[in-house]
Amino acid sequence: MSSGKRSRKLNKKMQAQRAASRAPRELGGLKPSKSLGQNFLVDGDVIDAIIEGSGVTKDSLVIEIGPGTGALTLPLAERAGRVIAVDLDERMIEGLRIKTFGMDNVELMHADILETDIRGTAQRELEEFGLKELRIVGNLPYYITTPIIMKLLESDTGAASITAMMQKEVGDRIAAEPGSKLSGAITYSVHYYSQVSEIVQAGRECFYPVPKVDSVVLRMDLLDEKPVHPADEAFFFRCIKAGFSQRRKTLLNSLMSLGNADKNKIAAALEDAGIDTSRRAESLNMEEFAKLADSLREAGIC
Repeated sequence: MSSGKRSRKLNKKMQAQRAASRAPRELGGLKPSKSLGQNFLVDGDVIDAIIEGSGVTKDSLVIEIGPGTGALTLPLAERAGRVIAVDLDERMIEGLRIKTFGMDNVELMHADILETDIRGTAQRELEEFGLKELRIVGNLPYYITTPIIMKLLESDTGAASITAMMQKEVGDRIAAEPGSKLSGAITYSVHYYSQVSEIVQAGRECFYPVPKVDSVVLRMDLLDEKPVHPADEAFFFRCIKAGFSQRRKTLLNSLMSLGNADKNKIAAALEDAGIDTSRRAESLNMEEFAKLADSLREAGIC
């Protein structure tokens, strides 16, 4: 092993050891919940990068997902007009009540973000406190990253942006360009609703407990105008999902999972959309998928 690689490895080990020594004090004796996928961010540089990259200002209402020990909550409260921190773990909420005591621009909610009326809550808060925009920030549990992101995008929250920490493998797929080898069904869904940019990468040593994977923080700026306009939006997403259901197969075969599927009709629809029958889903850009969905719909495959 070269001296450079050995140095980097030792540096990461030292960072992990420092994180492990610091986190128990911040948790106040509480144990992170494995069932809730809790890994708390304890790296100051990463925290600073998230706050800076989130675009939060004094005109912003922030809904924070999974505040945990408040590593992001407290600096967000210093920068934002108001912060609503939503956590499913009541223990974390109770701990934050002490840390945020006297901070009149912070509200704590013990709730499941997947069942929270974000739009309704945001509209009330924006009006009451005279704020101009909603921004969502969160360190997402790895096991429900995709459901949370898709809820936030599909439910029309009115947010200007979503800044989210997630497993790097998932983040890389989300950030990939539609039509690139790394793209997946989630890529097209996220890029349909937003413009994606990477804020910062966070190695596993930046968390307590130390997870088995590295993470990345992405910012998704919600689009005013969608990049494509399929005739049937729901069917458009069904086609993408079907196309990636068997990503090693050609579209001609993978699209057979759609209802009323007939191979000859699918081949004709592909030809009508100007797409070779030997292509795979990952090779199609957003516009091609929209054309294909419309062509399949016209062929009666839906």
